[in-house]
Amino acid sequence: MVIGIDHGYYAIKGAHISFPTGLTAYDYEPYTMQNVLQYQGRYFVCGSGRQTLLKDKTANDNYYLLTMAAIAKELSVRKAPKKCSVILAAGLPLGSFGREKKSFREYLFRKEQPLRFKYENESYEVRIQDVRLFPQGYSALALQPEWINSEPSILLVDIGGWTVDLMRLDNAVPNAATCRSLEMGVIRCIDEIMEQVRRSTGLSVTEIQVERVLNGSACSMGEEVRELIQRYGRIYTERILSAIAESGFDLKAVPAIVMGGGAAILKRHVRTQDGLCRQIYLTDIHANASGYERIVGQMSATR
Repeated sequence: MVIGIDHGYYAIKGAHISFPTGLTAYDYEPYTMQNVLQYQGRYFVCGSGRQTLLKDKTANDNYYLLTMAAIAKELSVRKAPKKCSVILAAGLPLGSFGREKKSFREYLFRKEQPLRFKYENESYEVRIQDVRLFPQGYSALALQPEWINSEPSILLVDIGGWTVDLMRLDNAVPNAATCRSLEMGVIRCIDEIMEQVRRSTGLSVTEIQVERVLNGSACSMGEEVRELIQRYGRIYTERILSAIAESGFDLKAVPAIVMGGGAAILKRHVRTQDGLCRQIYLTDIHANASGYERIVGQMSATR
């Protein structure tokens, strides 16, 4: 069985599940076992907000623990046995893929086999057979190859929690020399909006409220605050477009595939007067994880 996991700064995504990267440890059983991982005698509440930013995801065991929770959630959704063997498929940012690949694989593929843990009081015994790593963003296009095959050149814009990763594809082949990684992800946008709302109105809105308003979803909130959030959503969009241009890409001349957690924000706030070439918005947050699984399946089929 192949399980794809997208280890984002803001959220952990599988092909069927998603939850925030927050992790709170307890030495004793918490008041509820919902979203609780039990491992090596400790309790970890998974998905409680988001954790402090770690540019090096291998700096502590948080992402390893979150991986166990993601595996448990995926197995539950798939109604798969809790004692099983899996191939773990994961990704790394385009710009740092080669540099981080070895250390991240070792981080996920440890000698401790099988993994024994409990999630929501259910016992799991999972043997990791292998860990396969792929470039984030580009892997998601395995689900929609026609998008890149129909264009001589196309720009991939992956707007994640912390970074915006850019790469041009020519004749459907990635041009490695064009990789750029900008620290302008959705986390910065949301944090700035929360601060602006506090300064302007005195209200302390939550990250989830801001995210819902930016995406155009229902949220009980005063019209003044809603308009303020939407205004800064447009400002964020303008900054992204400007940064892409400064990185040497002309979105008025080259079509783009915009994906990641920020794709829905750009889709909502890009305007006709921006004069952009063809834009494809891949707003499915599960696309990377599903893409990893598709690629592993294709590789196995050709053997």
